[in-house]
Amino acid sequence: MYQWILGHITWPRGILGLILVSLLALYWFTRVPSSMPRNIPTVPIYISLLGLWSDMGQDDIYDRWLREPLERYGAVKIWFAGRWNVLATRPSFLVDMFRHEDVYAKAGSQKKIPWSVIASLVGDNIINSHGETWRLYTSIMKPGLQRRITDSRPLLEKSRKFVDIILEEQQILGPDRGVLVNPIIQRWAISCMGIHFMDVDLEAIERPGQRLEVLQTIIKMTLFHPLFFNFPQLDRYPYIFRQRKVAFGIMQEFGDLLCETVKQRPSHDETADGDQVVDYLDRALKEGRITEEQYRANLKVTFLTAHENTQQLLNSTFWVLGQNQDIQQRLRAEILATGEEDPSTELVHSLPYLFAVILELLRLYPPVSQLINRVTTSVAVLGGKVAIPNRTWVGWNAFGVHTDLSVWGSDAREFNPDRWGKDVKSIQNTLRSKTTQCHFIAFNAHSRKCLGQGFAVLQMKILLFEMLRRIEWTVDPQYEFKLTSGGIMAPLGLRAVINERSR
Repeated sequence: MYQWILGHITWPRGILGLILVSLLALYWFTRVPSSMPRNIPTVPIYISLLGLWSDMGQDDIYDRWLREPLERYGAVKIWFAGRWNVLATRPSFLVDMFRHEDVYAKAGSQKKIPWSVIASLVGDNIINSHGETWRLYTSIMKPGLQRRITDSRPLLEKSRKFVDIILEEQQILGPDRGVLVNPIIQRWAISCMGIHFMDVDLEAIERPGQRLEVLQTIIKMTLFHPLFFNFPQLDRYPYIFRQRKVAFGIMQEFGDLLCETVKQRPSHDETADGDQVVDYLDRALKEGRITEEQYRANLKVTFLTAHENTQQLLNSTFWVLGQNQDIQQRLRAEILATGEEDPSTELVHSLPYLFAVILELLRLYPPVSQLINRVTTSVAVLGGKVAIPNRTWVGWNAFGVHTDLSVWGSDAREFNPDRWGKDVKSIQNTLRSKTTQCHFIAFNAHSRKCLGQGFAVLQMKILLFEMLRRIEWTVDPQYEFKLTSGGIMAPLGLRAVINERSR
């Protein structure tokens, strides 16, 4: 009988042993390395994993677990993308990080997790490259990214179509139900990106359901899956995790379709505003200055960033101005006072309150709220206070910087466009000063400041001019505000009740 019992508890012992070994391996993998800085706190790893069982928004997560240690110490150790990193929000730390590119080198997923799904999507590109490679990409792409746009008509046409569509959607839904704005916003953003960076009218706003546009929704859901986002090591095993095999296929399909689309675009006469990004990339590939892989990576990252950030900023715009009717009315008054229906780029750039509203939206709702894409190239002391070992990834949290009372004052968490200034020149001076001091990092800062910043702001100005001129809106009373739990920051599933203004 005794022998029989022993024989039957062998399997439970084996299972318990396997569980114990697995737990020890997990602990070893997720432990904080002893070399990490000791004079800053560690954010418990479960905070990074909340998305596995919770749908809390980024603002709630930050306020509950990150704000106090970051505002007290200026930096923390945090789990992100399968490793422990240093995350900073103190402006003096960020100035050090951004100014010393040789010490805190740009290094994205292609360096951090080269086997991952996200690395297969973005590759080695202008945003995450470093040194000579970055200088090469910049020399090729900067003229296209920063070209001065004098002809506002293409953006205005897309903006008018956007307003037409949301009015049509509202008419279908009736007055008691708000329009789900994000899908329409995404189509508008992709259309604007196409005509100004890819030299092709993708007609995403006019023809919904196109594969390139559909893939964007799939990609965002795929990349920010909490399990794989925090443990990208699992992407090494697509034969075990079938959804990752599918994910790799989606990234490949997107790259192939995008390249095919731009290479087959109809030839256009040279415009007054000069060549576009794709034109410069085409020439660089033909001349052998970049490889096919580098061409694809930079084409894809241009597509993604040139539509995603304005897409999510516009989602936040619907929320903020839909809740703040006084601000919406004041902005509308500034726009209507121009007496124009076909605004030029010069006209929209002359409107101070329009500029200030956009900057304040970027301050409180920065689409890229957190980014950890720099790695130390040697032992470093961040801001002269935090000793960081070599080959440690470091980054920043813009939402934290932008809502810190010690940086922006007692009303830091309130929407107040007047804080930027009363006229365009003073607003520009404030923006320049706040960016240099790293009080405002929505477009990054110093040598790696976003090259597409000017286009993003112009795009928003043109659309808001058209929107405020033609429609009024409020947030659907049944909508419950919640920000995304990770990745890009924006309200989730926002619905707005749209009313056409009498003209």
